[in-house]
Amino acid sequence: MLFFSPKSLNNLIFRHEIAILFLVAVMGLIGGVSAYFWQQNSVESVRINAMFYLTEQIRGELYAQIQEMIRARILEDTHALETYPEYSRNISELFNELRRKSSSRKEDQAIQELNLSYREIQIDMNNIFTNPYIADRLSKIQILNPTFAQQMVGKFENRYHSFKSLLRDKHKELDKTLETWTKFAPFIIPIPLIFAFIIVFYTRHIMRIQFIAPIANIMKGAGEISHGKLNHQIEEKGVEEVSELATAINRMANELSSNREALLENERQIALGSLIPVVAHNIRNPLASIRASAQLLEHADDKNEINESKQAIIDTIDRLGRWVSSLVSYLHPLEPNLINIEASKLVDAALEVLDNKIKERKIKVIKNGWKDSVLLNVDPDLMEQAIYSLLANAIDASPESEILEINIKNNEDTFEIQIQDSGSGLPFEPKPGNLEPGPSTKRYGTGLGIPIAFKICQKHNWQLDFETKAGEGTKAIITAPIKLVKEFS
Repeated sequence: MLFFSPKSLNNLIFRHEIAILFLVAVMGLIGGVSAYFWQQNSVESVRINAMFYLTEQIRGELYAQIQEMIRARILEDTHALETYPEYSRNISELFNELRRKSSSRKEDQAIQELNLSYREIQIDMNNIFTNPYIADRLSKIQILNPTFAQQMVGKFENRYHSFKSLLRDKHKELDKTLETWTKFAPFIIPIPLIFAFIIVFYTRHIMRIQFIAPIANIMKGAGEISHGKLNHQIEEKGVEEVSELATAINRMANELSSNREALLENERQIALGSLIPVVAHNIRNPLASIRASAQLLEHADDKNEINESKQAIIDTIDRLGRWVSSLVSYLHPLEPNLINIEASKLVDAALEVLDNKIKERKIKVIKNGWKDSVLLNVDPDLMEQAIYSLLANAIDASPESEILEINIKNNEDTFEIQIQDSGSGLPFEPKPGNLEPGPSTKRYGTGLGIPIAFKICQKHNWQLDFETKAGEGTKAIITAPIKLVKEFS
């Protein structure tokens, strides 16, 4: 399922996240398996060595016990008589510890046989203590013979060496397993890692094909449309959100194209025909923001970064779609869809779209009066476009690293949104009702933003004024009658 083409942006980003999580999981699994193997190998090695040590202790205690028995019986050593039973207890405890460390039926059987051999020796030693004929001089000489102990423990020695041989075989088997793992590990470990990296690279490839490349194609197509090539059709490919955006722009271009001849018949329609470049201009900025977020998303590994980039992309695409619909409707009489929305949110939404441009020009934005914000009864898409146009002009007019001041003022009779730039002043006098674009400069782009703002404000029965002084900048003032404003609570 991971290798099927995603239908939506959410699905695409989800697959990207899954791929990253899978890579992390695989690396963790490999590390965990390796650590578990080495830990188990180490534990087994320690167990076998401990059994070696216990077996040696048992053998040593047995020979010490035999010596104590000889001293006690032949030399009638009182201390030897007292310490003799302690060896039996010690050996019994050592056998119990040996049994606890056993891990197989074969080991259990070998320990049992070794213990039986010891019990037989113990019976022989007890007989020596109780046999009255042991006091005979020849018997004592026989006991003192160095070969006597060897004869007594012969069977024990055989089983002792058999058990040690079993432990050595276990150790050799462990070493062989370790050697095999060491030999093949360099070839086995990379396989899941290679598979995981393939998945990650595949998802990033899909990200470029299904999202980044279509966005770049839309930006290129918007540029073609802005130069009057209304017959240019943007390829509608990629995830649903991007494909739908391309469809909306194509529909807008077709609408402009079908109305272009009619637009030339009268003054109003001529002005509308001039809106083609500004439409493309207003599309390119959000697309640039989307592309930048997508490039960050492509290389993001942190889940918070992925979620932030994803949300930024979705929000900008949604806003851009609404703007395209509003601009298409400009070809027809405006019919605002009025709802209540906080004034500061309209300004913040327009600023968000222009964020990259603000950062690029290092403009410092100062916001005043946000606490005095009110609820406006407006069409948010249209009014956001009007504010965006005024803000974009103000940013273009301001030199780099200068101040852009935005004031929200709640007066007794009116409500105002003021936008003050740090430019040299407008090169023309804006007039309400004039849809012809004013003179265009490098600072003010196409000069169509102000006519759009005028028309939107007039449709809301609001007023748009400009205060400009040469060398002191320009202040755009949107004024709403207090009767159209509801105080925000």
